[in-house]
Amino acid sequence: MTHEPMDAQAFRVADLSQTTQTPFRIAPNSTDRGAIAARLDLLGLRKLSFSGEIAPLGSRDWRLTGQLGATVVQPCVATLDPVTTRIDTGVKRHFVHDFVDPDLPETEMTEDDHVEPLGALIDPARVMEEALSLALPLYPRADGTKPVEMQVTEPGKAALTDETAKPFAGLAALKQKMDDASD
Repeated sequence: MTHEPMDAQAFRVADLSQTTQTPFRIAPNSTDRGAIAARLDLLGLRKLSFSGEIAPLGSRDWRLTGQLGATVVQPCVATLDPVTTRIDTGVKRHFVHDFVDPDLPETEMTEDDHVEPLGALIDPARVMEEALSLALPLYPRADGTKPVEMQVTEPGKAALTDETAKPFAGLAALKQKMDDASD
């Protein structure tokens, strides 16, 4: 039995096939993209698509794998000019029936950060938005934007620079004074 790809719907775990993969495809319309952009503080979200499949993983767990594609517009961290970025990334999640919350005391941390608790639904749209937020550039910069140097200090004091912030800068200055005094 094969399933046809479905648009933007959450799948009831009880209805998923234990023997075949369930494909999905999500391509939000402009209104939905605008809502996602607002939630993620983006200037724009021009394209967004997420397609993949949900497959059984053992007897009670599930694996979601997919491909996320998006064109996002964010403000430059230095100039606030719009910066357009293309994102194409693979996404995977394991929905585990016997999930143990790693925030509980005395819980051993797992190395797999793709593990989530299994509920009654698997929602590819929620996974899509979460994966998009994780894939966004943290500090987008417009082309040609030079690094910003900022020096802050109290009035009447010398500003801390990269040179004076080095651990041995003070010793070098002291050595220079001592060398100058001995001449």
